[in-house]
Amino acid sequence: MADFGGDTDLEAFRQEARAWLEANFPASLKGKGSLATSEVRSDEPDLVAWRKAMGAKGWGTPTWPKEYGGGGLSPQQARVLLQEMTRMGAFNPLMFGMGVTMIGPTIMDYGTEEQRKKHLPPIVRGEVQWCVGYSEPNAGSDLASLQTKAVDNGDGWTVTGSKIWTSGAQYSDWCGALVRTDPSAKKHEGISFMLIDMHQKQIEVRPIPLIAGASPFCETFFTEAKVPRDGLLGQLNVGWTVGKRLLQHERASQTGASTGAKPPPPLSVVAKKYLELDGQGRISDLDLRTRLVKHEMDAKVHGLTLARAMAEAKGNNSPGNAASVLKNSATNVAQTRAELTLEIMGHQGLGWQGDAFTGEELESVRSWLFGKAMSIYGGSSEIQNNIVSKRILGLPDTTQST
Repeated sequence: MADFGGDTDLEAFRQEARAWLEANFPASLKGKGSLATSEVRSDEPDLVAWRKAMGAKGWGTPTWPKEYGGGGLSPQQARVLLQEMTRMGAFNPLMFGMGVTMIGPTIMDYGTEEQRKKHLPPIVRGEVQWCVGYSEPNAGSDLASLQTKAVDNGDGWTVTGSKIWTSGAQYSDWCGALVRTDPSAKKHEGISFMLIDMHQKQIEVRPIPLIAGASPFCETFFTEAKVPRDGLLGQLNVGWTVGKRLLQHERASQTGASTGAKPPPPLSVVAKKYLELDGQGRISDLDLRTRLVKHEMDAKVHGLTLARAMAEAKGNNSPGNAASVLKNSATNVAQTRAELTLEIMGHQGLGWQGDAFTGEELESVRSWLFGKAMSIYGGSSEIQNNIVSKRILGLPDTTQST
């Protein structure tokens, strides 16, 4: 690839990216970005070929350093690449699991050089899948109450306890988990972040069914699971800092930034397929029309704010305050769209199976149900509002007694 340093010739890079995508992206995958964002690493032949091509090029992790297999692109080049992928209906095939969005960036932040060289290249190539072990049955929003413990056994640590809501654990090769390594320490201390190999008999995974049908969520049980010395990420007993950093990366990844898949059509276009129109070709229901316009305005404002946050992050690897604001904004936009979609489709938006419903209609009801989880995972909406009010706006904590 040409060297685009300094004031990058973005148009030259655009032509190079376009030519490479046209030569390597399988036409059969056009517009099928959902194949890549599911929790499971698909073995569909064309998707496997696309994953290998993007992994070898490093463009599935475009801004990661080349020394770990990444693309080594500037943020501007990565944005051009995304634009070209979107234009042709291509997508990032490495978005399954949590390696690219959460674990990988956290390893770059806190890992030793040996840990980076061991774990990052397989993530870049799409060869491994990661999950995150945070919540426990009695430690959800109050995560610092976690009780899964790691005991020093001389060669490393022995982990015993359980996690819940571990997304994609049934498919994962590795788990990044918070564990208690010093039970005598204060609540937020004595916690460490460990990289745990999921391929051992001391770990049992039980999927949790959801109303939407397929579920990514699991219970995960550790019964003296083994973690070697190089499985500790960051400092011993200082894992709370590492864990918070991962959550920053998670929230940044949940703000609605595209993976290259073509965005869905505006709801006003969908509505005209199902609803009565007036003589001017507008939706007859004035109230619904007003709510659709408001939703499209909210979606546009969210997109512009996301673009501004990305521009402000230029040259700064630390997710900023906008990630906390945008997470709730993205949730509101997505959940409102799902609600309006079912209202527009009427009875056709209530189907679960059968030939009386199109694939789009069946997917809409499942998306509506699964979308309820958006305001819970990655930090509930209430917690995000507390973060915004106290840490960003500096408002007083009214929950404390005077």
